[in-house]
Amino acid sequence: MSITQIGQGSYEIQDVSVAATAAIGGPKEGQGPLGSYFDEIWPSETHKGESFEEAERALTEDTMELVVKKANISWEDIDLVMGGDLLDQLVSTNFSARRHQRPLLGLFSACAVFTQGLGLAATMLSDKGPRSVLVTAVSHHMAAERQFRFPIELGYQRTPTAAWTATAAGAVVLVAGARHPVGIEAVTFGRVVDFGSKNPNDMGSAMAPAALDTIQRHCAATATTLQDYDAVYTGDLGVIGIKLLTLLGGERGLNIDERVRDCGQSLYHLVEQDVHNGGSGPGCSASVFSGYLYRRLQVGQWHRLLFVATGALFSPTTYQQGESIPCIAHAVSLTHREPGGTTL
Repeated sequence: MSITQIGQGSYEIQDVSVAATAAIGGPKEGQGPLGSYFDEIWPSETHKGESFEEAERALTEDTMELVVKKANISWEDIDLVMGGDLLDQLVSTNFSARRHQRPLLGLFSACAVFTQGLGLAATMLSDKGPRSVLVTAVSHHMAAERQFRFPIELGYQRTPTAAWTATAAGAVVLVAGARHPVGIEAVTFGRVVDFGSKNPNDMGSAMAPAALDTIQRHCAATATTLQDYDAVYTGDLGVIGIKLLTLLGGERGLNIDERVRDCGQSLYHLVEQDVHNGGSGPGCSASVFSGYLYRRLQVGQWHRLLFVATGALFSPTTYQQGESIPCIAHAVSLTHREPGGTTL
């Protein structure tokens, strides 16, 4: 096992693989085009919880329990848990740790927390650290709406640029060694990029420049182009953010073609489900990866994936004080291996 720094914040990873993934979504997510890729669909937003916050906690607890079971291990085999959510003081991540009782690193990169966790876990596993790490991220539509925007009961009119925070959770067990079909080959940790946006109802535009910065840095460090990947998925830029990413990329000589898609753009039927710009939230990219993206890699339909989750690093307090919205994106490139461990 070894890790090599190949650029500022970029690292080449060896012998780290995905042992299992799990994804659970709410009823709206189950009705979307990726509904069949979830392990479980909740029948209601408040399933297993008397409040939205309790439901979010149950969502991440259930998803973690499921991924441990799918990995065919016990909780005692998990050396470390890394996770994050959007609620104040990471209450879903921290409170759920009362149940699993494993060492915990609570993380915050907003909606980019899942790739932050994957990247951190991969660097530790590759450098003779822990032998197994569980990475998770969760969000709940109702809980996020009343924390960041308006009371649910208000029934306010959503703007065309608004995203729909996903009620979903994703979890991955990463292990040292190359004995599983999907491995991590490189990670790039993002820089904070502030495009000057102050509109919390247009996160796609705010996060697109951060995504572009990380993608360019990752490609430069790994000596790749976007065309070297079967697919490139951003986190939750949505329709508007992907358009801006394409425009900004073209101005900087980056060829962004049809292989570049977005988890938030893919999670829902945009018009029929009335989600406007698309999906968002830590659970959006976490569940799309843990269900759909991982499956495509696992069965060999894709041989190389660049996964770039995006996050807006603001709070209701900073918004009310007139601050702009700084953003970040973290990139992880994954490969499909042949049974002997050779990367295709």
